[in-house]
This record gives sequence, structure tokens and C-alpha cells, in this order.
Amino acid sequence: MSISSTFGAIFCLLVVEMAHGSQLSERLDAVHEHFLENRRAALSGLSDPFGVPAAAKVVIEDPMGAFRRNAAWKRNVVTTVFWCGEQPTENNPTPNDKSAWDQNWMKNFGGYDNPDQREGFFPKTFAPKLNPFYVAMPYNDIGKDFRHRPEAAEVIPWFWEKYQGDGISVCKGRWLAIHFRGKICYAQWEDVGPFETDHHEYVFGKENARVNRNQGAGLDISPAVRDFLEMPSGERVEWKFVEDYEVPKGPWKSLIFPFKNN
Repeated sequence: MSISSTFGAIFCLLVVEMAHGSQLSERLDAVHEHFLENRRAALSGLSDPFGVPAAAKVVIEDPMGAFRRNAAWKRNVVTTVFWCGEQPTENNPTPNDKSAWDQNWMKNFGGYDNPDQREGFFPKTFAPKLNPFYVAMPYNDIGKDFRHRPEAAEVIPWFWEKYQGDGISVCKGRWLAIHFRGKICYAQWEDVGPFETDHHEYVFGKENARVNRNQGAGLDISPAVRDFLEMPSGERVEWKFVEDYEVPKGPWKSLIFPFKNN
């Protein structure tokens, strides 16, 4: 056989082998794709295809999401006036020199927040050391044992967001918006009342305030809030919780309070 004939034969064999190899590769690709399709179909029907134990799964959610969506105004709430340093009366049997969360409230405030002696929105005879725009509501997240109440973590929407340790209130200082006849005032939650200390179904839920000696009052406001809203005690208001970033500039955020010494 001549050399040219030999090379021709070899060339023909290579072409045949290449053709077979191409067909084989195509068959393998087809089989692999078919396998993947079957696997995808099988996996799509499984909620947990990798069998991860429940304890190892991570659930990403916004614990405040539902609360923010449902944080509507509480309407038609009878509202009374109280103040730091107020002495006991028939309708207010608890002295207010202390608060539910501050045993030295009047001292830390700077004095007696006299509702009848005002300089603008502030006490007339001293510059308060704490925000004079404050309120009280009928729930205390701290129990008599100085620990959080058993239900606190379940009923307070921001509990774990603000948690700083057992016995430290996550309610103290929370901002509210209070609406009365077209005006909105902002104030911080600094005490508990009127009368009730455990009514979370009203404060965080949809119940109305319970019947009490003050016409079923569900909110106590400070003299500063009263004066800003121009509201007599015993009127009805609307209120809701607000986030810190939602509180606009106003006298409730003043860092230097007016002082006039008579």
C-alpha cells in the first residue's frame, strides 16, 4: 500500500471516530439534561428538599411589621390631667412624687409640676430636667417582683427590639401622638394609670379602657400636653404609638426649657 493510501485510510478512521465521539457527547448531554429536569420536578414539590431540622431553620421576619400596619388611632378615649408631684385625691389615690418606673420621679424632674403655675408649656418656677410632655397609661410591663410580667414579651410589639435586661421597662419613654380637635401633641410614656396597671388588651390591643371612677379614662396627660392641646380634663381624644423618627420638632423636643424665677 502506498503512503498516500495509508494516510487516506487513517484520515477516514479519524473522521468516523470524531463522528462517533460527537454523537456520544450529544447523547451524554441529553441524558444529563433529562436527569436535571427530573430532579427539578422532584425538588419543586418538596418544602424542605435538604431535610434541615426545624431548629436549624432561619425565619426572617419583621416583628414590628404587623404592629405598624395595625397601629391605628385609638378613638374616643376619655383623658384626664395628672402631674409629677400630684398628691392623692379621691379620684387619684396614688401620690405622683414617684412613678411606676422612677422612685425619685419628682426629684429627677426638678420639682413639682404645678398645673396652675405655668410659663408657656413649662413649670413657672424651675427648668424641668425631664420632658414635661408626658403621659400615663394603664399597663406596667414590670411586675411586683421587679421582673417583666409573663405576658410582656408576647403583648408588647417592640419588646425584644428595646429589651435591655430583666426589670428594665421597655415602655418607659415610648412616644405617643395625641389628637384633639385638629391639634396633635407628642408626649412620652412615663407613668402607669389611671387606676389600672395590667390592661394590655387596651394599650396594645383593641379593647376599650375599663370602667373606672374617671368616666372610664384610658389616658392621663401632663399639664404641658393639656396646654398645648388647649384641652380641659375629662375630654375625649385619639392617640397612637409612634416611632422616634416620626416625632416632629416641637416643644416636646426642646433641650433648653424657659426659666423664670419669681
